[in-house]
Amino acid sequence: MQTIALTQQENYVIAQLNRGKANPMNRQMIQELTELVHELTHNFEAKGLIITGKEHYFSAGLDLVELFQFNPQEMEDFWKDFSKMMLALASFPKPLIASITGHSPAGGCILALCADYRVMAEGNYRIGLNEVPVGIIVPHHILALYAFWIGNKNAYQNLMEGKLLLPQEALQSELVDDVVPLEDVLTKAEAKMKHYLSFDAVTWQKTKMHLRKDLIKALDVSSTDSFKETLEHWWSPEVRHILHTILASLKK
Repeated sequence: MQTIALTQQENYVIAQLNRGKANPMNRQMIQELTELVHELTHNFEAKGLIITGKEHYFSAGLDLVELFQFNPQEMEDFWKDFSKMMLALASFPKPLIASITGHSPAGGCILALCADYRVMAEGNYRIGLNEVPVGIIVPHHILALYAFWIGNKNAYQNLMEGKLLLPQEALQSELVDDVVPLEDVLTKAEAKMKHYLSFDAVTWQKTKMHLRKDLIKALDVSSTDSFKETLEHWWSPEVRHILHTILASLKK
């Protein structure tokens, strides 16, 4: 894999996002994450998965530089792949833990939301879904994933404001489950993984699937209808102007 570095521990796998300084999620990373989850689902030696990032960044979100260059068909294919990744991660029956090593807005937050447990680094980092300020219409299945953890009211209000939270704010809202110093994030995630793996695997996994039944149903997007408005709005002059301004800022 070119965008993910894998480390095999005794009975679980650590997948470090490995794409540049900030781990922007391009189509290749999304496809590789989906492939990894499918592979580990049927790997009897791998009992769980930890996804971690780099120092100061878990993932800066979707790679807007790449997405801005897409034509309509490429953009549709990207959203299909992204939705498949969400479903694959959320449906992963084994323990999945997010080791959030820094900033995790937008797509990075969605990736973390698919996990069973989230450990975030303390400090001046941000996590949340800021799609609305960027000009992206939020599809319902993303709301369903967000609300699964923080409730409908908080998810609704945060989405409508494009709110990004500091680690302690994220902990208070139950968006993350633990906040520790940066150097301890992965260690804490591994401790939680070992705790999950101390239970009978069949009991744990089947319970997880029962508890996520409605969520998985909501994430099972079988057509482009669920994000048709998102795709159409992406090409509007207003959104292209917002994106152009963001990209100019990134280049600086």
